Amino acid sequence: MERVYLYDTTLRDGQQTQGVQFSAEDKAAIAGALDALGLDYIEGGWPGANPTDSAFFDTAPATRATMTAFGMTKRVGRSAENDDVLAAVVNAGTPAVCLVGKSHEFHVTEALGVTRAENVAAIADSVAHLVAEGREALFDAEHFFDGYLSDPGYALECLKAALEAGARWIVLCDTNGGTLPEEIGRITAEVIAAGIPGDRLGIHTHDDTGTAVAGALAAVQAGARQIQGTLNGLGERCGNANLVTLIPTLLLKEPYASRYEIGVSADALKGLTRASRMLDEILNRVPQKQAPYVGASAFAHKAGLHASAILKNPATYEHIDPATVGNARIVPMSNQAGQSNLRKRLSEAGIGVEKGDPALGRILELVKERESEGYAYDTAPASFELLARAELGILPQFFEVKRYRVTVERRKNKRNQMVSLSEAVVVVKVGGEKKLSVSESHDDGGRDRGPVNALAKALAKDLGPYQAAIDDVRLVDFKVRITQGGTEAVTRVIIDSEDGEGHRWSTVGVSANLVDASFEALLDAITWKLVRDGAEAST
Repeated sequence: MERVYLYDTTLRDGQQTQGVQFSAEDKAAIAGALDALGLDYIEGGWPGANPTDSAFFDTAPATRATMTAFGMTKRVGRSAENDDVLAAVVNAGTPAVCLVGKSHEFHVTEALGVTRAENVAAIADSVAHLVAEGREALFDAEHFFDGYLSDPGYALECLKAALEAGARWIVLCDTNGGTLPEEIGRITAEVIAAGIPGDRLGIHTHDDTGTAVAGALAAVQAGARQIQGTLNGLGERCGNANLVTLIPTLLLKEPYASRYEIGVSADALKGLTRASRMLDEILNRVPQKQAPYVGASAFAHKAGLHASAILKNPATYEHIDPATVGNARIVPMSNQAGQSNLRKRLSEAGIGVEKGDPALGRILELVKERESEGYAYDTAPASFELLARAELGILPQFFEVKRYRVTVERRKNKRNQMVSLSEAVVVVKVGGEKKLSVSESHDDGGRDRGPVNALAKALAKDLGPYQAAIDDVRLVDFKVRITQGGTEAVTRVIIDSEDGEGHRWSTVGVSANLVDASFEALLDAITWKLVRDGAEAST
């Protein structure tokens, strides 16, 4: 088997995503997750380009992966030894350094304003300087595919200058993301035929045509042996090749699985979903449900026909076992569901119901009735489970909500700015004892936390014997939709919750009143957590 090396640039190219800004602490946490997965290279950033990247390299964590600093080739008119920008990259002390340089003659003359020969000399001198410093050198050939199509001779001259100067890797960059996979494969093969060994070639694709992953795979099949990409496909504009998709494809899919070896083990692959969601958590983003392999919907089976077949053999509608990548199968409920779908979903929740049980028909009718009112159980499986348990008479009574109230006040602060203050009061009865909780939610620098946040804090503030079980529950996403128009408008709220162990669940509430719908979903979220943890009913 031939070795393919995985190079992650989440901390550098991923940071160029619009709206993304990592702290040095964020970078350290992400680097640890990447290292645990088994990546070969971790590109930490561009030292000297900004304070965060410089701070990260000053305290970079020890990793099994080769930590790499990114920079650019020396400027024309200066020696490599006296270029302060190149010096900052070298002084980061990383064992590997990746330098970006021009390989498209248009950019050489127009963007840099230098001659073609001067650019080639800058590439060679920069790489030779890194090698003399004892560093593993990588050359990122910026705009390579566009340059090759414009002038293949000059593009290859740039690559050979880096190779002859001692570069370990020559990386072909589809910088604008417009080259399609077939052309990437053809040009990569022609580069190898022109004298650049495949085991010295890498591929760096962007997703502007939605084909970054396919382009990277095409380069590998053509002979390239390094893939550059990012977690969750982060990156400038439309993003980079998504390593979260590429890793399991290389490990599990033919012809890659039997032809190539990567540094990610089967055990490490089970942490892929967690690593993907950890990055979303750091970025305060909602994970993409339709993401291949790791999305919450990647192994969701809504149609009754599918669920019936899955019950007999999961391979009927699943291309891999979801546990292989740390994900889980979901059989959501909706008014399209049949009894096979329902029994499968109940079985996964630990509820055994015999085929033909009259309760199945009642639950299905209830689901259809409530979805006609605006509920959506395919996106709120936790609420569905509670509905089914209630119909089956096996839903414990933990506490009773006696009343709740939310007020919102707008007032000026010391800076004469209008801010919001939401106050929520919730009264519950637990084991015969009434408990009153009050919580406030303030406008936070222009980000209004609002009445729903106040309600969530008040509800979870004091539930007596159940408090320890819910202390680590937090709201991670809140979606609102108006399901009908006009005077009969109905508000649907979907809430995603998470606990300290990384478990996520979704609940739904529906009402003509946004606060009431939100409270219903919040109440289900707390109740489901107690059910899942096996809490005993109050007496």
